[in-house]
Amino acid sequence: MLIYTAKGWEFERDTYSDELLAELRALISGEDYSFVNEFKDRNRGMILLLLEKIKISGETGFIPILEVWQKNGYRKVKEAIAKVIRVLE
Repeated sequence: MLIYTAKGWEFERDTYSDELLAELRALISGEDYSFVNEFKDRNRGMILLLLEKIKISGETGFIPILEVWQKNGYRKVKEAIAKVIRVLE
């Protein structure tokens, strides 16, 4: 397990969310979105940052992925996903 300073985690969280965004973007053309099940127990701050980046992207292709993800998330993440879906629609 890696341990970061607050500043180090801030940088790593941003980098990691960019990597996850790229992985999700690659899933858009497919139909298997099971990858999002891995997000359930990830750092909530990083997940919320990822959702913000999806929202800013404006890419409606993320909606099916978000809908699958929303079924398996915790309450606060589900709420955040619903907001992103509304913005993208």
